Amino acid sequence: MFEPRFPRQKAITKPKPYSMNPVQQFSHWEATTPGATFLQQPLAGQWKKWTYKEAGDEIRRMATALGTYGLPPKSKIAILSKNCAHWFMADLAIWMAGHISVPLYATFTAATIRQILEHSESKILFVGKLDTWDEQRSGIPDNVQCIGISTYISTPYPTWESLVTQHAPLTTFASLGSDDLATIMYTSGTTGNPKGVMATFASFAYVITEGLKHLEAENGKQRFFSYLPLSHVAERSLVEMGTIYSGSTVYFSESLQTFSENLAHAQPTIFLAVPRIWAKFREKILEAMPQPKLDRLLKIPLVRALIKNAIKKKLGLAKANWVISGAAPIAAELLEWFQRLDVTIRDTYGMTENLAYSHVNLPSVKYGTVGKAWPDVNVRFSENGELQVKHPAIMKGYYKDPELTQSVITDDGYLRTGDKGIVDDEGFLTLTGRVKDQFKTDKGKFVNPTPIELQLLRNPDIDQACVVGMGIPQPIALINLSAAGKSKSREAILESIRQTFSELNPVLETYERLEAAVVMRDDWTVENGMLTPSLKLKRNELEKANLSKYPEWYKTNSVVVWE
Repeated sequence: MFEPRFPRQKAITKPKPYSMNPVQQFSHWEATTPGATFLQQPLAGQWKKWTYKEAGDEIRRMATALGTYGLPPKSKIAILSKNCAHWFMADLAIWMAGHISVPLYATFTAATIRQILEHSESKILFVGKLDTWDEQRSGIPDNVQCIGISTYISTPYPTWESLVTQHAPLTTFASLGSDDLATIMYTSGTTGNPKGVMATFASFAYVITEGLKHLEAENGKQRFFSYLPLSHVAERSLVEMGTIYSGSTVYFSESLQTFSENLAHAQPTIFLAVPRIWAKFREKILEAMPQPKLDRLLKIPLVRALIKNAIKKKLGLAKANWVISGAAPIAAELLEWFQRLDVTIRDTYGMTENLAYSHVNLPSVKYGTVGKAWPDVNVRFSENGELQVKHPAIMKGYYKDPELTQSVITDDGYLRTGDKGIVDDEGFLTLTGRVKDQFKTDKGKFVNPTPIELQLLRNPDIDQACVVGMGIPQPIALINLSAAGKSKSREAILESIRQTFSELNPVLETYERLEAAVVMRDDWTVENGMLTPSLKLKRNELEKANLSKYPEWYKTNSVVVWE
C-alpha cells in the first residue's frame, strides 16, 4: 500500500464517550430550552412551528403508540416521505421506542419499496409527504402495518395525528447502547440494487460531534434548511443530526415551486447543496442579471457590496457561515464563480459507508480538491490507486450481506471507497474518478471520464456531461444543455462546444481527446431513471440506453451531434 503523509492525521481511536445518542441529545434541549423553535414547516404558505417541548410531546406520544404494536425490541420501522417536520419526529419516536429506523427515498418505485421493506424486515411504515403515492402504495407488503401522516397525505391507515391524541407521552425511554444499530440506510444505487448500510448510535454521535466542533457550531443556535433527501447520508448526518446535537432550528421546503421562497425565508447559517443545485442557482442569477452586466457591476466599488449582498439574500445565503457542496464532483470553475460573490463553497467528500465523513475543505479551501482528511481519519491508497479510509464511524456492514461487507472493508478496518485520487504536498485530495467508471476504447486504451467531465462543465452552456467510449476509437461526450444553452441557436452551441474542445483536447492524452459532443434530446432526471435521488448520474443506465448508438454518433464527423 502507498501511504501518503497527512499532516492532521492521527491514530485511530475508539469513539470518545460523547456519546449522548440522538434521543438523549434531543431530550437535553427539550428540558433546557423547551421554548426554543425546533421545526419550521411551511403548510399552504404558512409556517407551522414546533418548539422542542411541543415536538417532544408528539414524539413521546408516538413512541407510546409504537409500543402498542407489540413489536420485539430493535424491530425495523421504515419512513417513506419527503423531508418534513414529521420525518424528524418519526425518526426520534422510532429510536425512543427502542427500534431501528429504515429511511426510504420518497422517489422510490413500488418495486424498490417492496424490495427494501422485505429485505429489511420492516414491521411498520410511516407514510408521509409524497408526490406519487398512488403509484407507490402497491409496493407495501401485506404484513407491513402503516401509519399515515394526514398533514400531508390521505391514506386508509391510522394517522399520526389521531395516534398522538390517543396515547400519553412516553416517560421512560428504551435503553439504546452506543454500539446498537440505529438505522439501515439503503443506498440510492448508481449501480445495481440498493445496499443496506448499517450505522450505530456511536457512529452518528462521533461524526456530528466532531463535525460541529470543527465548524464551531456546537452550542450556538444554528439555522438549517432541509430539502435534500433525508434518506441520503449527507442530509441525515449534517442537517438532521446537526439540528438535534446543536439544539438548533430546521426549516423545510413546501414544494419545488416554493423552494426559492422558503430558502430565502429560512436564511440558514449552515447550508448543504449538491453540484446540480449550485449550477441551477447560477442559472437563476444569470437569468435576472446576464454575465456581462454582473461583471460590470462587480467592478464598481460602491455597487459591488450591494450587488453581492442582494444576491446572497435572494438566494437565502445572507446569514450562511458555512456553505457546503457534496455527494458528487463539482467543477472548480463553478466554485470560483460563486467566490466572486463572496460565497465560499467548501467541497466535501464522503459516502454512506463512512457516514459522509472523510474529507473537507476546512479551514482552508483549495478549489478542484475535496479538501483534507478530517481529524482521526486515516487515508491510504491501494496498489491500483483506490482510496481507502478508516475512522471510528465506518459502517457496521451491509445488512444481511457479510460477503459484500468483507469485499469493501479490509482485514485491518479500512473502507475501500471505489474512488481514485491523488494527494498533494499539503494533504488536499483530488478525486480522479471511480475505479469502475473507467472504460476501454477500441484502441485498447483506458479512459477515466470524471476529470474530463468536470472540465466540460466549465462551459455554462453545459448542464450535465457523461464521457463515454466503449466500442469506438475515441471518446465522445453525452451532454444536456443548461437553460442558457437551450436559449441559443444550434450555430451558437456549435461554436461554444468547438471552443471548449479547442481548450480541452490539447491538454488531454491523445487517446482521451473528445471526438464529438452529443446533445441529448431528454434531460437526465430522477423520474426517467438517469439520476439517483441524490442527483448523481446513473452511468450504467445511460450506457445501457445509448451504447448501441455510439458508433453512429462517432461517424457523424461533427463536433456537435444532435440526438
